[in-house]
Amino acid sequence: MTTQNAEPSGTAKAPAAAGAAADAAQGMSIVARSQGQLVRRRFLRHRGALAGMILFFIVVTLAVSSIGAGPIPGWWDKDPTETGQVVAAGRPTLSVLPEFLGGGGFHLGEHPFGQDNIGRDYFALTMRGTQVSLVIALLTGLVATLVGTLVGAVAGYFRGWTESVLMRITDVVIAIPTLLIAGLIGVIVAGRGIVIFAVFLGLCLWTQIARLVRGEVLALREKEYVEAARSVGTRSRRIIFKHILPNTMGVIIVSATLMIASAVLTETALSFLGLGVQAPDTSLGRLISDYRTALTVRPWLFYWPGAFIIGIALSINFIGDGLRDAFDPRQTRVRD
Repeated sequence: MTTQNAEPSGTAKAPAAAGAAADAAQGMSIVARSQGQLVRRRFLRHRGALAGMILFFIVVTLAVSSIGAGPIPGWWDKDPTETGQVVAAGRPTLSVLPEFLGGGGFHLGEHPFGQDNIGRDYFALTMRGTQVSLVIALLTGLVATLVGTLVGAVAGYFRGWTESVLMRITDVVIAIPTLLIAGLIGVIVAGRGIVIFAVFLGLCLWTQIARLVRGEVLALREKEYVEAARSVGTRSRRIIFKHILPNTMGVIIVSATLMIASAVLTETALSFLGLGVQAPDTSLGRLISDYRTALTVRPWLFYWPGAFIIGIALSINFIGDGLRDAFDPRQTRVRD
């Protein structure tokens, strides 16, 4: 009996010892990590997301620090509303060529982005436009995310007539072209400030997030921990906000990031059509609209705001792609 009991024990230990020896030979080690650590590692290993984050940080830092915001002064000494004498036909004085190539080395010059037709410094104008476009995009993304998350969570959890009503409203809003309804809102709130404009714009762009959150909530409401909370008399509001929504944060964060990029392009289109930011303020889209006729004679007035629009939209999209891959539970790239 003793010999028979020892035989299976030695047999069971042999594969485990062999596996441990193989892992040691390959230099592998298994480390337990939390979900947050895995998400961070996956994001930091996404080269596109890192490049987008660096580019977005540079754009925001440059826009905020150059001409300041509110009472905080900036390091650039020119005001976006100050006019002056047009120098060198308004051409940019930015030089990046070394002297042996015929340039003057790297220097900003007096007007690195040039001047417009009334002598305003175009670098200051572009930075002010970037500030306004970023504020509108962030506020629009925040409002759209809050509204879409609330509508999707309520529709997915309560089902029945509540879901039918909310989803039919969502379908109606989706059926109307975004630019049409946003343009109508732009006309209604014209001249009331960029904050009001951003809030109403966010009320046009919440539908995609609502449908995504509803799908996640429909799957999570049948989980065991939700049934357990419901069986002990937990209120529906607490179940939604404490047990369900925290488990949908990956979808919400990714959708909010991509919504900000969409808001940048939507604001640009509306401002280009004259339905967005109104004078005396400006934005990147309004700058393109104001100087679209100068494309053939003074193209820098068109290229600079266009470059910043593309940079902001691309960087945010890359960040959103990185977050989507980082929150994907099927991600298998990070093993060590």
